[in-house]
Amino acid sequence: MASPHGIATGDIGTLGRVPAPPPPRERPARRITDLDYPKIAAWVAIGFLIAVTATTALFASSGPSILVPRSTASFPNWMAGPLHGLFGHLPEARPSLEILSSIALIAMFCAYGMALAFIRTVSMRALWVVVGVLAVLVLLTPPLQLTDVFDYLGYARLGALHGLNPYTHVLGDMGRDPVNVFSTWHNLHSPYGELWTVLSYPLGLLPLSVATWTLKVVTIGAGVALLWLVAACARRLGRDERFPVAFLALNPIFIAYALGGFHNDVFMLVASTAAIALFLDRHDRAAGALVIIGVAIKFMALLILPFMVLVAWRAGRRWRVLQGALLAAVPLVALSLLLFGPTLPNVATQTKILTPFSIPNLLGLAVGVGGGTHSVLRDMTIAVALVTIYQLVRYMRDPTRDWLAGAGWATLVLIASASWLMPWYVIWLLPLAALGRSRALRGAALALTLFLILTVGPGTTYLLEIHNISPLHTPAGRASRALEHRLVGGG
Repeated sequence: MASPHGIATGDIGTLGRVPAPPPPRERPARRITDLDYPKIAAWVAIGFLIAVTATTALFASSGPSILVPRSTASFPNWMAGPLHGLFGHLPEARPSLEILSSIALIAMFCAYGMALAFIRTVSMRALWVVVGVLAVLVLLTPPLQLTDVFDYLGYARLGALHGLNPYTHVLGDMGRDPVNVFSTWHNLHSPYGELWTVLSYPLGLLPLSVATWTLKVVTIGAGVALLWLVAACARRLGRDERFPVAFLALNPIFIAYALGGFHNDVFMLVASTAAIALFLDRHDRAAGALVIIGVAIKFMALLILPFMVLVAWRAGRRWRVLQGALLAAVPLVALSLLLFGPTLPNVATQTKILTPFSIPNLLGLAVGVGGGTHSVLRDMTIAVALVTIYQLVRYMRDPTRDWLAGAGWATLVLIASASWLMPWYVIWLLPLAALGRSRALRGAALALTLFLILTVGPGTTYLLEIHNISPLHTPAGRASRALEHRLVGGG
């Protein structure tokens, strides 16, 4: 029976009643076999690298320690940075800190290897976020490991503030300049390229605190730019850019030494890697010019020039790379002569100093000639030339060979020939190894990274000292230490 309004009388009792919702479906439990283990492993490794970098930043900012050289002489608030006093203090026992620092670097290397193995499970956008986090953490950290940042500023102040030529005068000639409290090489003429010196002069006119933070910000910016250029090169080569970027960005030496020490090698690599990117786009003259700009910052950038010239020649592009190099070299040489006269960076003196675990010193000990003698260093220099020529000849015979890998092998031997072997030198090799097709070269770059971590780490130095072991207990080693002592001088 229907109501006058057309509603069945049997429905009147249900008017306004909301129908009961259907029972919720139970979501099936996610099986453990469904988890994305490679992605989890990648993020665990990346998270560990970030955690160690953050911990280092906090502890290094907390007070004077071996993490920040010369901080025991002076550790002003502007050096400590905004993280000062936020979290605890480092252990006061130096041996404990040295051992912990080395363990942390070794653990970072293991995490680095795991991250590389699974990096393709991480999006490029996420990887750039990781780069940004690491960059900020390092920026907030006092200069780590060595004092090069203050040597740069010292030479800038020597010329811009005191009117003295950094290639004919030394930092000790500035007397009581405040930078000498933090710098090291008080009796060494500048070993850095003239363009680097000119570009650093404006910093010499600033208060030391402002100059230091300006250089830190610019160096971190250059580091991020270098990673962007590596990604750009990978895209031009038609490759996934995640691995090449991570190969450099997550390397513990790149984080803790190259960026953490705010070294000018990063600027040299920006110029040389930009040259590679332009060369891959067939902008040969601009590429040649940028190589020379890199050389004017640090000389070793010159090594990729013959490879570019040969590749361009075989591709029918003839002399364009050399033309660009010449166009850049002429004004740079003129500027150097105008400002500094007929002087050159003092690289020769530094090549007479030995580090205990430099390859020439170890080879000299292994063959029984007394470590890194003059003859061993000469033979290593010849080896660099021979390997470079060999790689160039291989490309001439087979143009399908990877010229980036060839330049990488030559760079590896150049690093191995260094008598004064510093850990951040490995970053000269990393972009070439990341972009080249040679797995063997990448393996060699990883092996060199681990070798440097094990031999240069503070814990190794401590263990050798307590057992009275020194690879420099030779006539060549004693002569090297005497020279180093004279170059450090007072101050």
